[in-house]
Amino acid sequence: AGKAHPVEYQVGQLYSVAEASKNETGGGEGIEVLKNEPYEKEGEKGQYTHKIYHLKSKVPGFVKMIAPEGALVFHEKAWNAYPYCRTSESYDFFIKIETWHKPDLGTLENVHELDPTTWKTVEVVPIDIADREQVAPGDYKPEEDPALFQSVKTGRGPLGPNWKNELLAKTDCPRMCAYKLVTVKFKWWGLQSKVENFIHRQEKRIFTNFHRQLFCWIDSWIELTMEDIRRMEDETQRELEEVSAL
Repeated sequence: AGKAHPVEYQVGQLYSVAEASKNETGGGEGIEVLKNEPYEKEGEKGQYTHKIYHLKSKVPGFVKMIAPEGALVFHEKAWNAYPYCRTSESYDFFIKIETWHKPDLGTLENVHELDPTTWKTVEVVPIDIADREQVAPGDYKPEEDPALFQSVKTGRGPLGPNWKNELLAKTDCPRMCAYKLVTVKFKWWGLQSKVENFIHRQEKRIFTNFHRQLFCWIDSWIELTMEDIRRMEDETQRELEEVSAL
């Protein structure tokens, strides 16, 4: 959950996707971004990203030892519309990420309207962007810590331990929660649960770091328009293509 007006959040989300794409792209091990461009389909407008995850250096040693060549590379295709986003991956892994953005503080249940049987299998994992305990030591950056950051342009932040309760009392202050439904299937006998749990932990790490950045980058995007975002996305895509061509 984080503080933002719906339109503000959409701009901030797209700005952060573009920035994160540039930061992630380096080829080799890690995340390789192939596409980051606008799309329109059946009246839905948003941003399309295509990433390749190179997991060989990220998974436990026992997985590397027995994994077939190419099994630890998978593609992610994401359609970042608003307020609903969907991500699909197919290849050796099956991963699906569906997101609803709601102007609340994470109080709704079963936002994705799953049937009762499926809902019973869901583990709800709250993410508090101001909680440093949820950030891996290697990921921590003071300049990306909402508990320390205060926006010059909006005055928002820093977020204290009780920021959610404080926000409830401020009816004029915008808020936004991203409800993410992550479905992971990895059909490999003997490793299924280990790898699925590993992927879930990685997705939580990505969501946590991304939204901490989004909040702390607010002074860079709060005054941008959607036209500014589109120009930035075009520049990012050109940079990605140049990196890919090297």
